[in-house]
Amino acid sequence: MEILRGFLLETVNLFNTMSPYLLFGFLMAGLLKVFLKEDFVARHLGTHDFWSILKASIFGIPLPLCSCGVIPAALGLRKQGASKSAVFSFMISTPTTGVDSILATYALLGGFYAGFRVLATFIVAFIVGAAALLIKDVRKSSTEEKAPCPHCKPDPRVSANCCADDQPRAGSRLLQALRYGFYDLLRDSGRSILVGVFIGGAISYFLPVSFVEQYLGNVWVSMLVMLVLGIPMYVCSTGSIPVVAALMLKGLNPGAGFVFLITGPATNTVSFAVIAREFGVKSMLLFLGSLIAGSLLMGLVFNWAWGYFGLNFPELMRHHHAGGLPGWVNVVSSLVLAGCIIFSWQKPDKNKGQGGCL
Repeated sequence: MEILRGFLLETVNLFNTMSPYLLFGFLMAGLLKVFLKEDFVARHLGTHDFWSILKASIFGIPLPLCSCGVIPAALGLRKQGASKSAVFSFMISTPTTGVDSILATYALLGGFYAGFRVLATFIVAFIVGAAALLIKDVRKSSTEEKAPCPHCKPDPRVSANCCADDQPRAGSRLLQALRYGFYDLLRDSGRSILVGVFIGGAISYFLPVSFVEQYLGNVWVSMLVMLVLGIPMYVCSTGSIPVVAALMLKGLNPGAGFVFLITGPATNTVSFAVIAREFGVKSMLLFLGSLIAGSLLMGLVFNWAWGYFGLNFPELMRHHHAGGLPGWVNVVSSLVLAGCIIFSWQKPDKNKGQGGCL
């Protein structure tokens, strides 16, 4: 009973620390989804050059899509005219960050780690997109065109998806944002978050410090282990954070943690298959190779910066959590988030539209 109690206590503490930031992050994710138009993003990603790579790397950072959810989004951008290099950058920056993940990183790993994660993810996304320029962007021939909206007059000044009747009002759009953030998004990532929290709790309670020192003490070995674990796995950008936090408290170097935080969410076997089919095997290998090189480079840079500023993770976390939110806020947030996750597991009502009310 004592072992079970200790494990559950570590797990609950992790969940309590993350919950307030996750709730705010999911709210912001819903607002971004509803108010940021997809055609606005696609319009800026059409050229196979550094400018489109830069914009794709930036656009992807706040968007709340996981490594599987980003695949249809990226393919949709491709069909709307986005270049291969922009799509590759988008497929890195989007699933590895997101407002919910950034805030959860701040909650468990601190502001320095959260800031570096955003900056380094942008750099890795740019590296992967730039590498795609080495192979010519050959588009598949297609004669498909979007059918104009049947309710709109053929006016060149008006967009093809212009139906005024279909444009939701502000109140309705807010409900759509809440539904997406606290239902649709949690339905996709809720289980991953809980699994990550339970794994983090298990590592915190059961894994001895001596294990990390003995097997993951070497910087290169630890990075390669995190690389091998992260590349084939499906793990969301938020669910991976408690795992890394628990390992760092046991002595894992921050660079190795970063390697897992970027390769885990950014890749899985499904994404490799889709890239190979859509762009070719050479492009897929280039995507993987540049991602590995970029993540290892940023991991080494992070370790240098960590040592340069003389940071100590356990001490940093003590100061960070000492100035954190009141305990009752964490507990209430955990109850609300747990309720939303459980509610999201219900099968969606087929009679309701995609943007229905909660």
